[in-house]
Amino acid sequence: MSGTVTTVSSNGEYAFTKPNRDSITLLAGLGVEGDVHAGVTVKHRSRVAKDPTVPNLRQVHLIHAELLDEVAGAGFEVAPGALGENVTTRGIDLLGLPTGTRLRLGAEAVVEVTGLRNPCAQIDTYRHGLLKQVLGRDEDGRIVRKAGIMSVVLTGGEVRPGDPITIELPAEPHRPLEMV
Repeated sequence: MSGTVTTVSSNGEYAFTKPNRDSITLLAGLGVEGDVHAGVTVKHRSRVAKDPTVPNLRQVHLIHAELLDEVAGAGFEVAPGALGENVTTRGIDLLGLPTGTRLRLGAEAVVEVTGLRNPCAQIDTYRHGLLKQVLGRDEDGRIVRKAGIMSVVLTGGEVRPGDPITIELPAEPHRPLEMV
């Protein structure tokens, strides 16, 4: 199983969206160099308010381009980086990966998947009605979060659009992704 990096994004300021870049540099144990969410401890404002000493399991946010295609089909034009992700991918079922999966992004960088992004109300501020497209329920009534996955950086390196993504699954039994 493999895929491709389609877009990379970062922002040094707190903002919902992240501008697209020619490349980003991942720093081991920290996240995206120069990104407001990089750090050893939590950087998302709501989490910092609760406990600023909690480890940052949300260093790098990845979203699958197929989600952007899906919401476009429902009438929502959403560009890569617009939902705050650092890496937009194509060809990988990100939401189906187990916790602990390692993704090699390009030649050097390796991230470890920590869990699901919990879509927040800011998504509706960005595009009214979009939250319902990225947060739903399955046939059993369980909440389905589709707004991407979060990860931590194990090995740093530069990541660019067009870079290949390779997947290394953790040892079984696999643990499904949960919200982080």
